[in-house]
Amino acid sequence: MAKASNVKNAGLGERFRGFFTTRDFILHDGRDLRRFSVAGRTQALFAGVAAITVLFSGYGVAQAMVGAIAISGVTAAPGSPEAQVAKMREQVAKMQAEVAAAKEAAKLHALRVEQRQAMISAVLSGQAVPSPAAGEAPAAAPRTSAIADEMLAPLRQVEARQVALAGKAIVAGEARFQQTAAQVRRLGLAPERFVTVQGGMGGPYEPVEEGDAPAATGAGAASSENADAQFRALFNTWKKLDMLEQTVISIPSMQPVDKLTFTSNFGVRSDPFRGTAAMHAGVDIPGAMGTPIYATADGIVSHAGRQGGYGNLVEINHGRGIETRYGHLSKILVADNTRVRRGQMIGLMGSTGRSTGSHLHYEVRVDGKAVNPIPFLQSGEYLVAVQDRVTGGVGGPAGKR
Repeated sequence: MAKASNVKNAGLGERFRGFFTTRDFILHDGRDLRRFSVAGRTQALFAGVAAITVLFSGYGVAQAMVGAIAISGVTAAPGSPEAQVAKMREQVAKMQAEVAAAKEAAKLHALRVEQRQAMISAVLSGQAVPSPAAGEAPAAAPRTSAIADEMLAPLRQVEARQVALAGKAIVAGEARFQQTAAQVRRLGLAPERFVTVQGGMGGPYEPVEEGDAPAATGAGAASSENADAQFRALFNTWKKLDMLEQTVISIPSMQPVDKLTFTSNFGVRSDPFRGTAAMHAGVDIPGAMGTPIYATADGIVSHAGRQGGYGNLVEINHGRGIETRYGHLSKILVADNTRVRRGQMIGLMGSTGRSTGSHLHYEVRVDGKAVNPIPFLQSGEYLVAVQDRVTGGVGGPAGKR
């Protein structure tokens, strides 16, 4: 068997040497013929060098193609068409989810902008009333994707301008509150009794562990927190101002008759029947029999009928501990437990009860105690303007207030 293998190898060697035999080449250079001979060994050497060169070139090209394919990601994709389609569907679903999240974030921001704008308008105009939830606008949506950031960029610019405007609205609201409070104090009333102070806060100090801290940090989160704090302050300012202005509706601030003069003032006087010193709990306003009498503030009639020395009496409860009384009427035009508006006619002047002639006995009481009505009759146009702004304005006497 070894002998047969040697014979076969010898045959291959003879065939290989047969390829590279000595070859003669004849070239004509234009004048002479030249003959060149290339030995078989030289031919074999050149052939070996060429084969090695081709092998190295092919290896380099193969490595370059593998790198290009790896960079393009073709090899990462599954080979089957079904797998490629499934991956494309997954990418589309992801994009759809990002778009939906961006839309929801834009919706929340738009709602915040709308509620905050309503709050600013309420404080600046004193007429628009924000919803009860305006002080707690929906929280800003967390940062989701580049799509959401691009969609929210214009709304964030609007919010930034609103924060600056909210600061000015707070100053305007506080100024209006102080002006109204000063007018209320002139009447001998304490504004603090009508305005509910925001509840206190406190409790033991418990530091937050680093792992439990909220994830939303950085300049964006700090800016959002500052904006929320600014609008909470604005809402508290509006709420405080609204409470005081709603109280002004209960304050008698207009005259009960067209022509206002006095025959007897509030305080100690000489009793017209006995001639001795006696306390007079109101003021006496003279006028012709049947002169119209008007309610000086909104309220509910707590008494309409005869009552001792008052004669025919109308008593109106204006809320917040404030009452007015209209005595000696010749005719009562309202009934018990009915609501009346400021400027509404409630009766006609007369001389019923303990009276020497046609006039109106007018009282103002705070927490059941009679106070001097004169400051209320001279409260000026400011409180009247506040009441008109809150209630929309009503009729009443044409005389000066």
